[in-house]
Amino acid sequence: MLWNSSKFLFMLILIFSSMVTMSANNWLGMWMGLEMNLMSFIPFISNNNKNSSKAMMIYFISQSIGSIIMLFSIMMNMLILNESLMSTLIKMMIMISIMIKIGAAPFHFWLPEMMANLNWTECFILMTWQKMAPLIILNNLMLINWFFYFSVIMSSIVGSIGGLNQTSLRKMLAFSSINHLSWMMIPISMNMNWYKYLIIYTMCMMMICYFLNKKNIYYLNQLNFSSFFMEKMVYSIMMLSIGGLPPFLGFLPKWMVIQYMMNSNLNLVLLIMMLSSLLTLFYYLRMISPMILTYSTMNKWSYYSSKNTFMIYFMLMINLSLPLISIISYF
Repeated sequence: MLWNSSKFLFMLILIFSSMVTMSANNWLGMWMGLEMNLMSFIPFISNNNKNSSKAMMIYFISQSIGSIIMLFSIMMNMLILNESLMSTLIKMMIMISIMIKIGAAPFHFWLPEMMANLNWTECFILMTWQKMAPLIILNNLMLINWFFYFSVIMSSIVGSIGGLNQTSLRKMLAFSSINHLSWMMIPISMNMNWYKYLIIYTMCMMMICYFLNKKNIYYLNQLNFSSFFMEKMVYSIMMLSIGGLPPFLGFLPKWMVIQYMMNSNLNLVLLIMMLSSLLTLFYYLRMISPMILTYSTMNKWSYYSSKNTFMIYFMLMINLSLPLISIISYF
């Protein structure tokens, strides 16, 4: 993606609009922040080609539907503030609008299709920063009912099963994002600090998207890319880390959520989410196996120019930092 002054401006508005939503003290202010976010992200992903045009249309239509439902609910809430039954119904409608915006199941269909048409930088922003403002609104809503838990379970199952038959890495990471979304939503029901999960997830996705963008990899058959052993090992560790396998960094937020869920007696939901995570590990292993099991050859000048040893060892250190954090916490 060509970074010019326009892209930089839209990026600033994107960050500013999310801040507006987070700091707003009324529903209309939150809605306004989301609209500013929408209107800055659409030109941000524009690259003057067919794929970006398709992604822009998908994003605009899905986010507009969510915004319409949210604005309608806010206006209705102002009219019938005293009736408790209607107030609950309106909160439910706001929750549905947020789930459409964030791509939670059963309103997830736009997310994989859109991500298949973006580059890795745009995918990273969509999977991480774009989740923050809607999750804060969901946290402020504080409506924990059967539909909330239904969406959490559905996101967990859809995110794990949906990625099994994909060959596009972007679609696989989109379904992975839907699965991780369920792990971010469930702490909201327990008044837990869900943003810790989002921060660690963002760190893991930043490393993966940097790596895949640097190598220009978008599909499974492109993964036999390196003869450099450390590159292969770091990539494998990053994938297992985002899958939540101990002792890597990605297991830390899941560990926290599992402990809170056990203390809150959400055992059935926890069981479903853990089994779904095991399924996601299967397609992460599919993303590793072509590179581990095949030996690739390349020209000597390409081999020496492709190694960025500082970044490789830095990413390795971050992903292996969980045992170190655990040891330090005992002192």
